[in-house]
Amino acid sequence: MSEHTATWANVYDVRPETEVPAESPLAWSCHHSGRPSVGAKSRVVLRERAMLGHLILRGGAIVLDEALRQVLGFGLPARPNSLSQDASGERSIQWLSPDEWLLIVPGGEEFELEKRLRTALGDAHYAIVNASGGQTLIELEGECARELLMKSTPYDVHPEAFPVGKGVTTVFAKANLILRRPTEERWELVLRRSFADYLYRWILDAGAEYAIGVEA
Repeated sequence: MSEHTATWANVYDVRPETEVPAESPLAWSCHHSGRPSVGAKSRVVLRERAMLGHLILRGGAIVLDEALRQVLGFGLPARPNSLSQDASGERSIQWLSPDEWLLIVPGGEEFELEKRLRTALGDAHYAIVNASGGQTLIELEGECARELLMKSTPYDVHPEAFPVGKGVTTVFAKANLILRRPTEERWELVLRRSFADYLYRWILDAGAEYAIGVEA
């Protein structure tokens, strides 16, 4: 083994300035499949939180926790299958596996954040992958959101089995995604961009009986 270890990494800004407007993963779907309005009878509301920053972190929990607290002011979730958030709820860290976490931040922050984390981590053994362009986040909220989930995933979403602050990787409509419950009323689906259109159409169909509405 070489005595020299590479301490550099190429870090790319995935949101460079360009005249070509960026489109969300659901832009085409909303245009072709429709965007039902939210009405008084809507018992489920869908929102896409597009263009967020998604960073996959891998490494030792102790060094990553210290770096995150130094850079963001909050650390890794304390338990498996859980997530931690900052005071605003705009930034979150999701447990994926014993040495893997998903960090989600407002869009545009991820490039500088990655550089700051790399500086804080120094020579520690870790990996950071910017997955922002390949993922999106869909919110489901409303009195029948859980009923819609029960029709779509085999995972137990009863409040006793899925309390606030929990997040799991599971199957949803035959697609793999991350299902999270950041608040009492809101659920989040973190999914790959390639599944976005399929899952959007599935959710509209599954939510039709609840007069599902889509917020821009």
